[in-house]
Amino acid sequence: MDALIGFWSHALAAAFFAGLTLWRLRDAARNPAQRLLAGAFAITACWAWLAAVTPGDPIVGYAESARNLLWISLLYSLSAASDEREHGLKLVYGAVAAVIGLQLIGATLELISPSGALVQTALVLRITTAAGALVLVHNVYGQAAPESRSQIRFAALGLALMWVYDLNLYTIADLGSAGARRLMEWRGLAVALTAPMFALATRGESGWRVRLSRAATFQSLSLLAICAYFALMAIVATALRGSGVDWSAALMIALLSAMTVGAMVLLPSARARGWLKVKLAKHLFEHRYDYRTEWLRFTDTLGRAGPDAPPLGERIVKAFADVVDAPGGLLLASDGGALALARAWNWPADAPSAAQLADCAQLWNEIEESGRIVEFGALRHGWASARDKALAVPNWMIERTSVWAAVPLLHQERLVGLVILAAPDYRRALDWEDFDLLRTAGRQAASSLAEAIGQEALANAQRFEEFNRRFAFILHDIKNLVSQLSLLARNAERHADNPEFRADMIATLQSSVGKMNELLTRLAPRSSTRVQRIEAQPLRPILAEAIAARRRDRQVQLLGDASLCALVDAGALEQAVGHLVQNAIDASSGSPVVVRVAGDGGSVVLSIADRGVGMDGDFIRNRLFQPFASTKAGGFGIGAFEARSLIAAMGGSVSVDSRPGSGTTFTITLAAAPQHSAPATSEPERKIA
Repeated sequence: MDALIGFWSHALAAAFFAGLTLWRLRDAARNPAQRLLAGAFAITACWAWLAAVTPGDPIVGYAESARNLLWISLLYSLSAASDEREHGLKLVYGAVAAVIGLQLIGATLELISPSGALVQTALVLRITTAAGALVLVHNVYGQAAPESRSQIRFAALGLALMWVYDLNLYTIADLGSAGARRLMEWRGLAVALTAPMFALATRGESGWRVRLSRAATFQSLSLLAICAYFALMAIVATALRGSGVDWSAALMIALLSAMTVGAMVLLPSARARGWLKVKLAKHLFEHRYDYRTEWLRFTDTLGRAGPDAPPLGERIVKAFADVVDAPGGLLLASDGGALALARAWNWPADAPSAAQLADCAQLWNEIEESGRIVEFGALRHGWASARDKALAVPNWMIERTSVWAAVPLLHQERLVGLVILAAPDYRRALDWEDFDLLRTAGRQAASSLAEAIGQEALANAQRFEEFNRRFAFILHDIKNLVSQLSLLARNAERHADNPEFRADMIATLQSSVGKMNELLTRLAPRSSTRVQRIEAQPLRPILAEAIAARRRDRQVQLLGDASLCALVDAGALEQAVGHLVQNAIDASSGSPVVVRVAGDGGSVVLSIADRGVGMDGDFIRNRLFQPFASTKAGGFGIGAFEARSLIAAMGGSVSVDSRPGSGTTFTITLAAAPQHSAPATSEPERKIA
């Protein structure tokens, strides 16, 4: 009965895979890429038929090994379709293929000289083949392009089912279980069940695309190493079985000692770790760097923000040091024509002195012109190129063995910085991959550094602009004070003997001195805002103060309900009204200027009207409230601009109505003070800039 089940299950598998072979023959004839797939179907069909008609014959083992080898070759062809294939992954495929080769050698030796040890070894090799093949299936599916994973999923599932069954079958057989024979009989049915999966997968074989990564390669290597370890231990245990000596304890002690010594050497030694990393990258991978990982780490280090983030210069140095495993570095920058040490990060020696940095000036110019990365180790040992030898490298850079390489930071063909990297514990020669990556990273870091330099320059310019703006306002106020004092001087010639005039002159001089001191205060870099405190204020004393100094030259009338109170800063409102009144006096020709106060619900409206020359609409829209725009000869064009700024800071607004030849009316709208608010009885606090 068991023999009958074994025959029909394997015969069914042979029929299914023979049908798949015939189905794919036409595509295989036209497309060479399909020949390997058709061959895998064909050899699987042959193996299943041989297992059905000659179970237990050595030729079945040869056919099984050939079947596994062809399926492994198909997986390798899928991986090879990627341009990013790694040497480490080739090693995994080579190791699995070598195990299959050992199976064939072992089967041949068993034919020549049968022995129990060879049988046990063959089982271990079968287990290792199945485990290694499952690792490769996982790798291929895990690295397949997302858009093709839905098609390759069925093929991966079919291969996984086939090799999982083999893994369990040979593991149970190695343990000597009686159930292995029954599993062997039903093995054909398990393989037959994979045929529909391959049929579904091969409908879209053109979409089988695979991407490889270093992480997948290391995972495959790690899993293969684990499988190889168990296989080796099983083979050694089988070989020593029956010798009468218990070698297991001694073998485990020796293995544990070797692993302990290896850990003691590799873990504490940065040089040993660096050597191992260089050797793995050199012999297992086509490229030294995983560029995606390196670039993500580089940009993350550069863009780190927050209160705990290091300064940009340190982040730049660290980003380059992480790329090439350098322990630290320096960032040199140009400071007013001279080189300066901008930042240092974990620099292992003393920082270069000012004289040593001055010696780098010519090297800076040459690197800016050529854009070359300088490898100082090559200069020390004489294998540098002729162009590098011609560079004006200072002696201190050559003499200090801690100086390893210099990476230029070029932004728009201008050198904005130079990163000096310290030599790692394990020193190696830089190659084209290092130069390409560092040069590209240098341009990225140069953009960040140039942006930071530009922002700092902009901030400085803004501070100067703010100072110039304050100075322009103050200059305008000084002009008004000079006008008042000039008028006072002219009137003093005629009214010097008048006691009332002398009292008024002293009050005017004291007021002018106070205002000048206030102007000096406003020039201070850390002075507060112009509008200092907004509170309920009666308008009459504020307007009277703004008008009084200007009535001597022209009649200014105060009309309306000046007893109203508004929410204002007294000093700021006085200055704003004073600017507009002065402009009205300058624009009118002898006619009086009218200042009118009116209440409008929750607002207080002040209007300053004159009958002067007026302004056209274009000037009002585009120039009136712009600084340094004036219709008056010798005017600064600051008064209207400053007045609107002061009123806006108090929450008010300024509007203007003017026509050429018909005069001008400025209207100030302010928030009215609540009726229950008592007006300030003390002298209102003056504004400061």
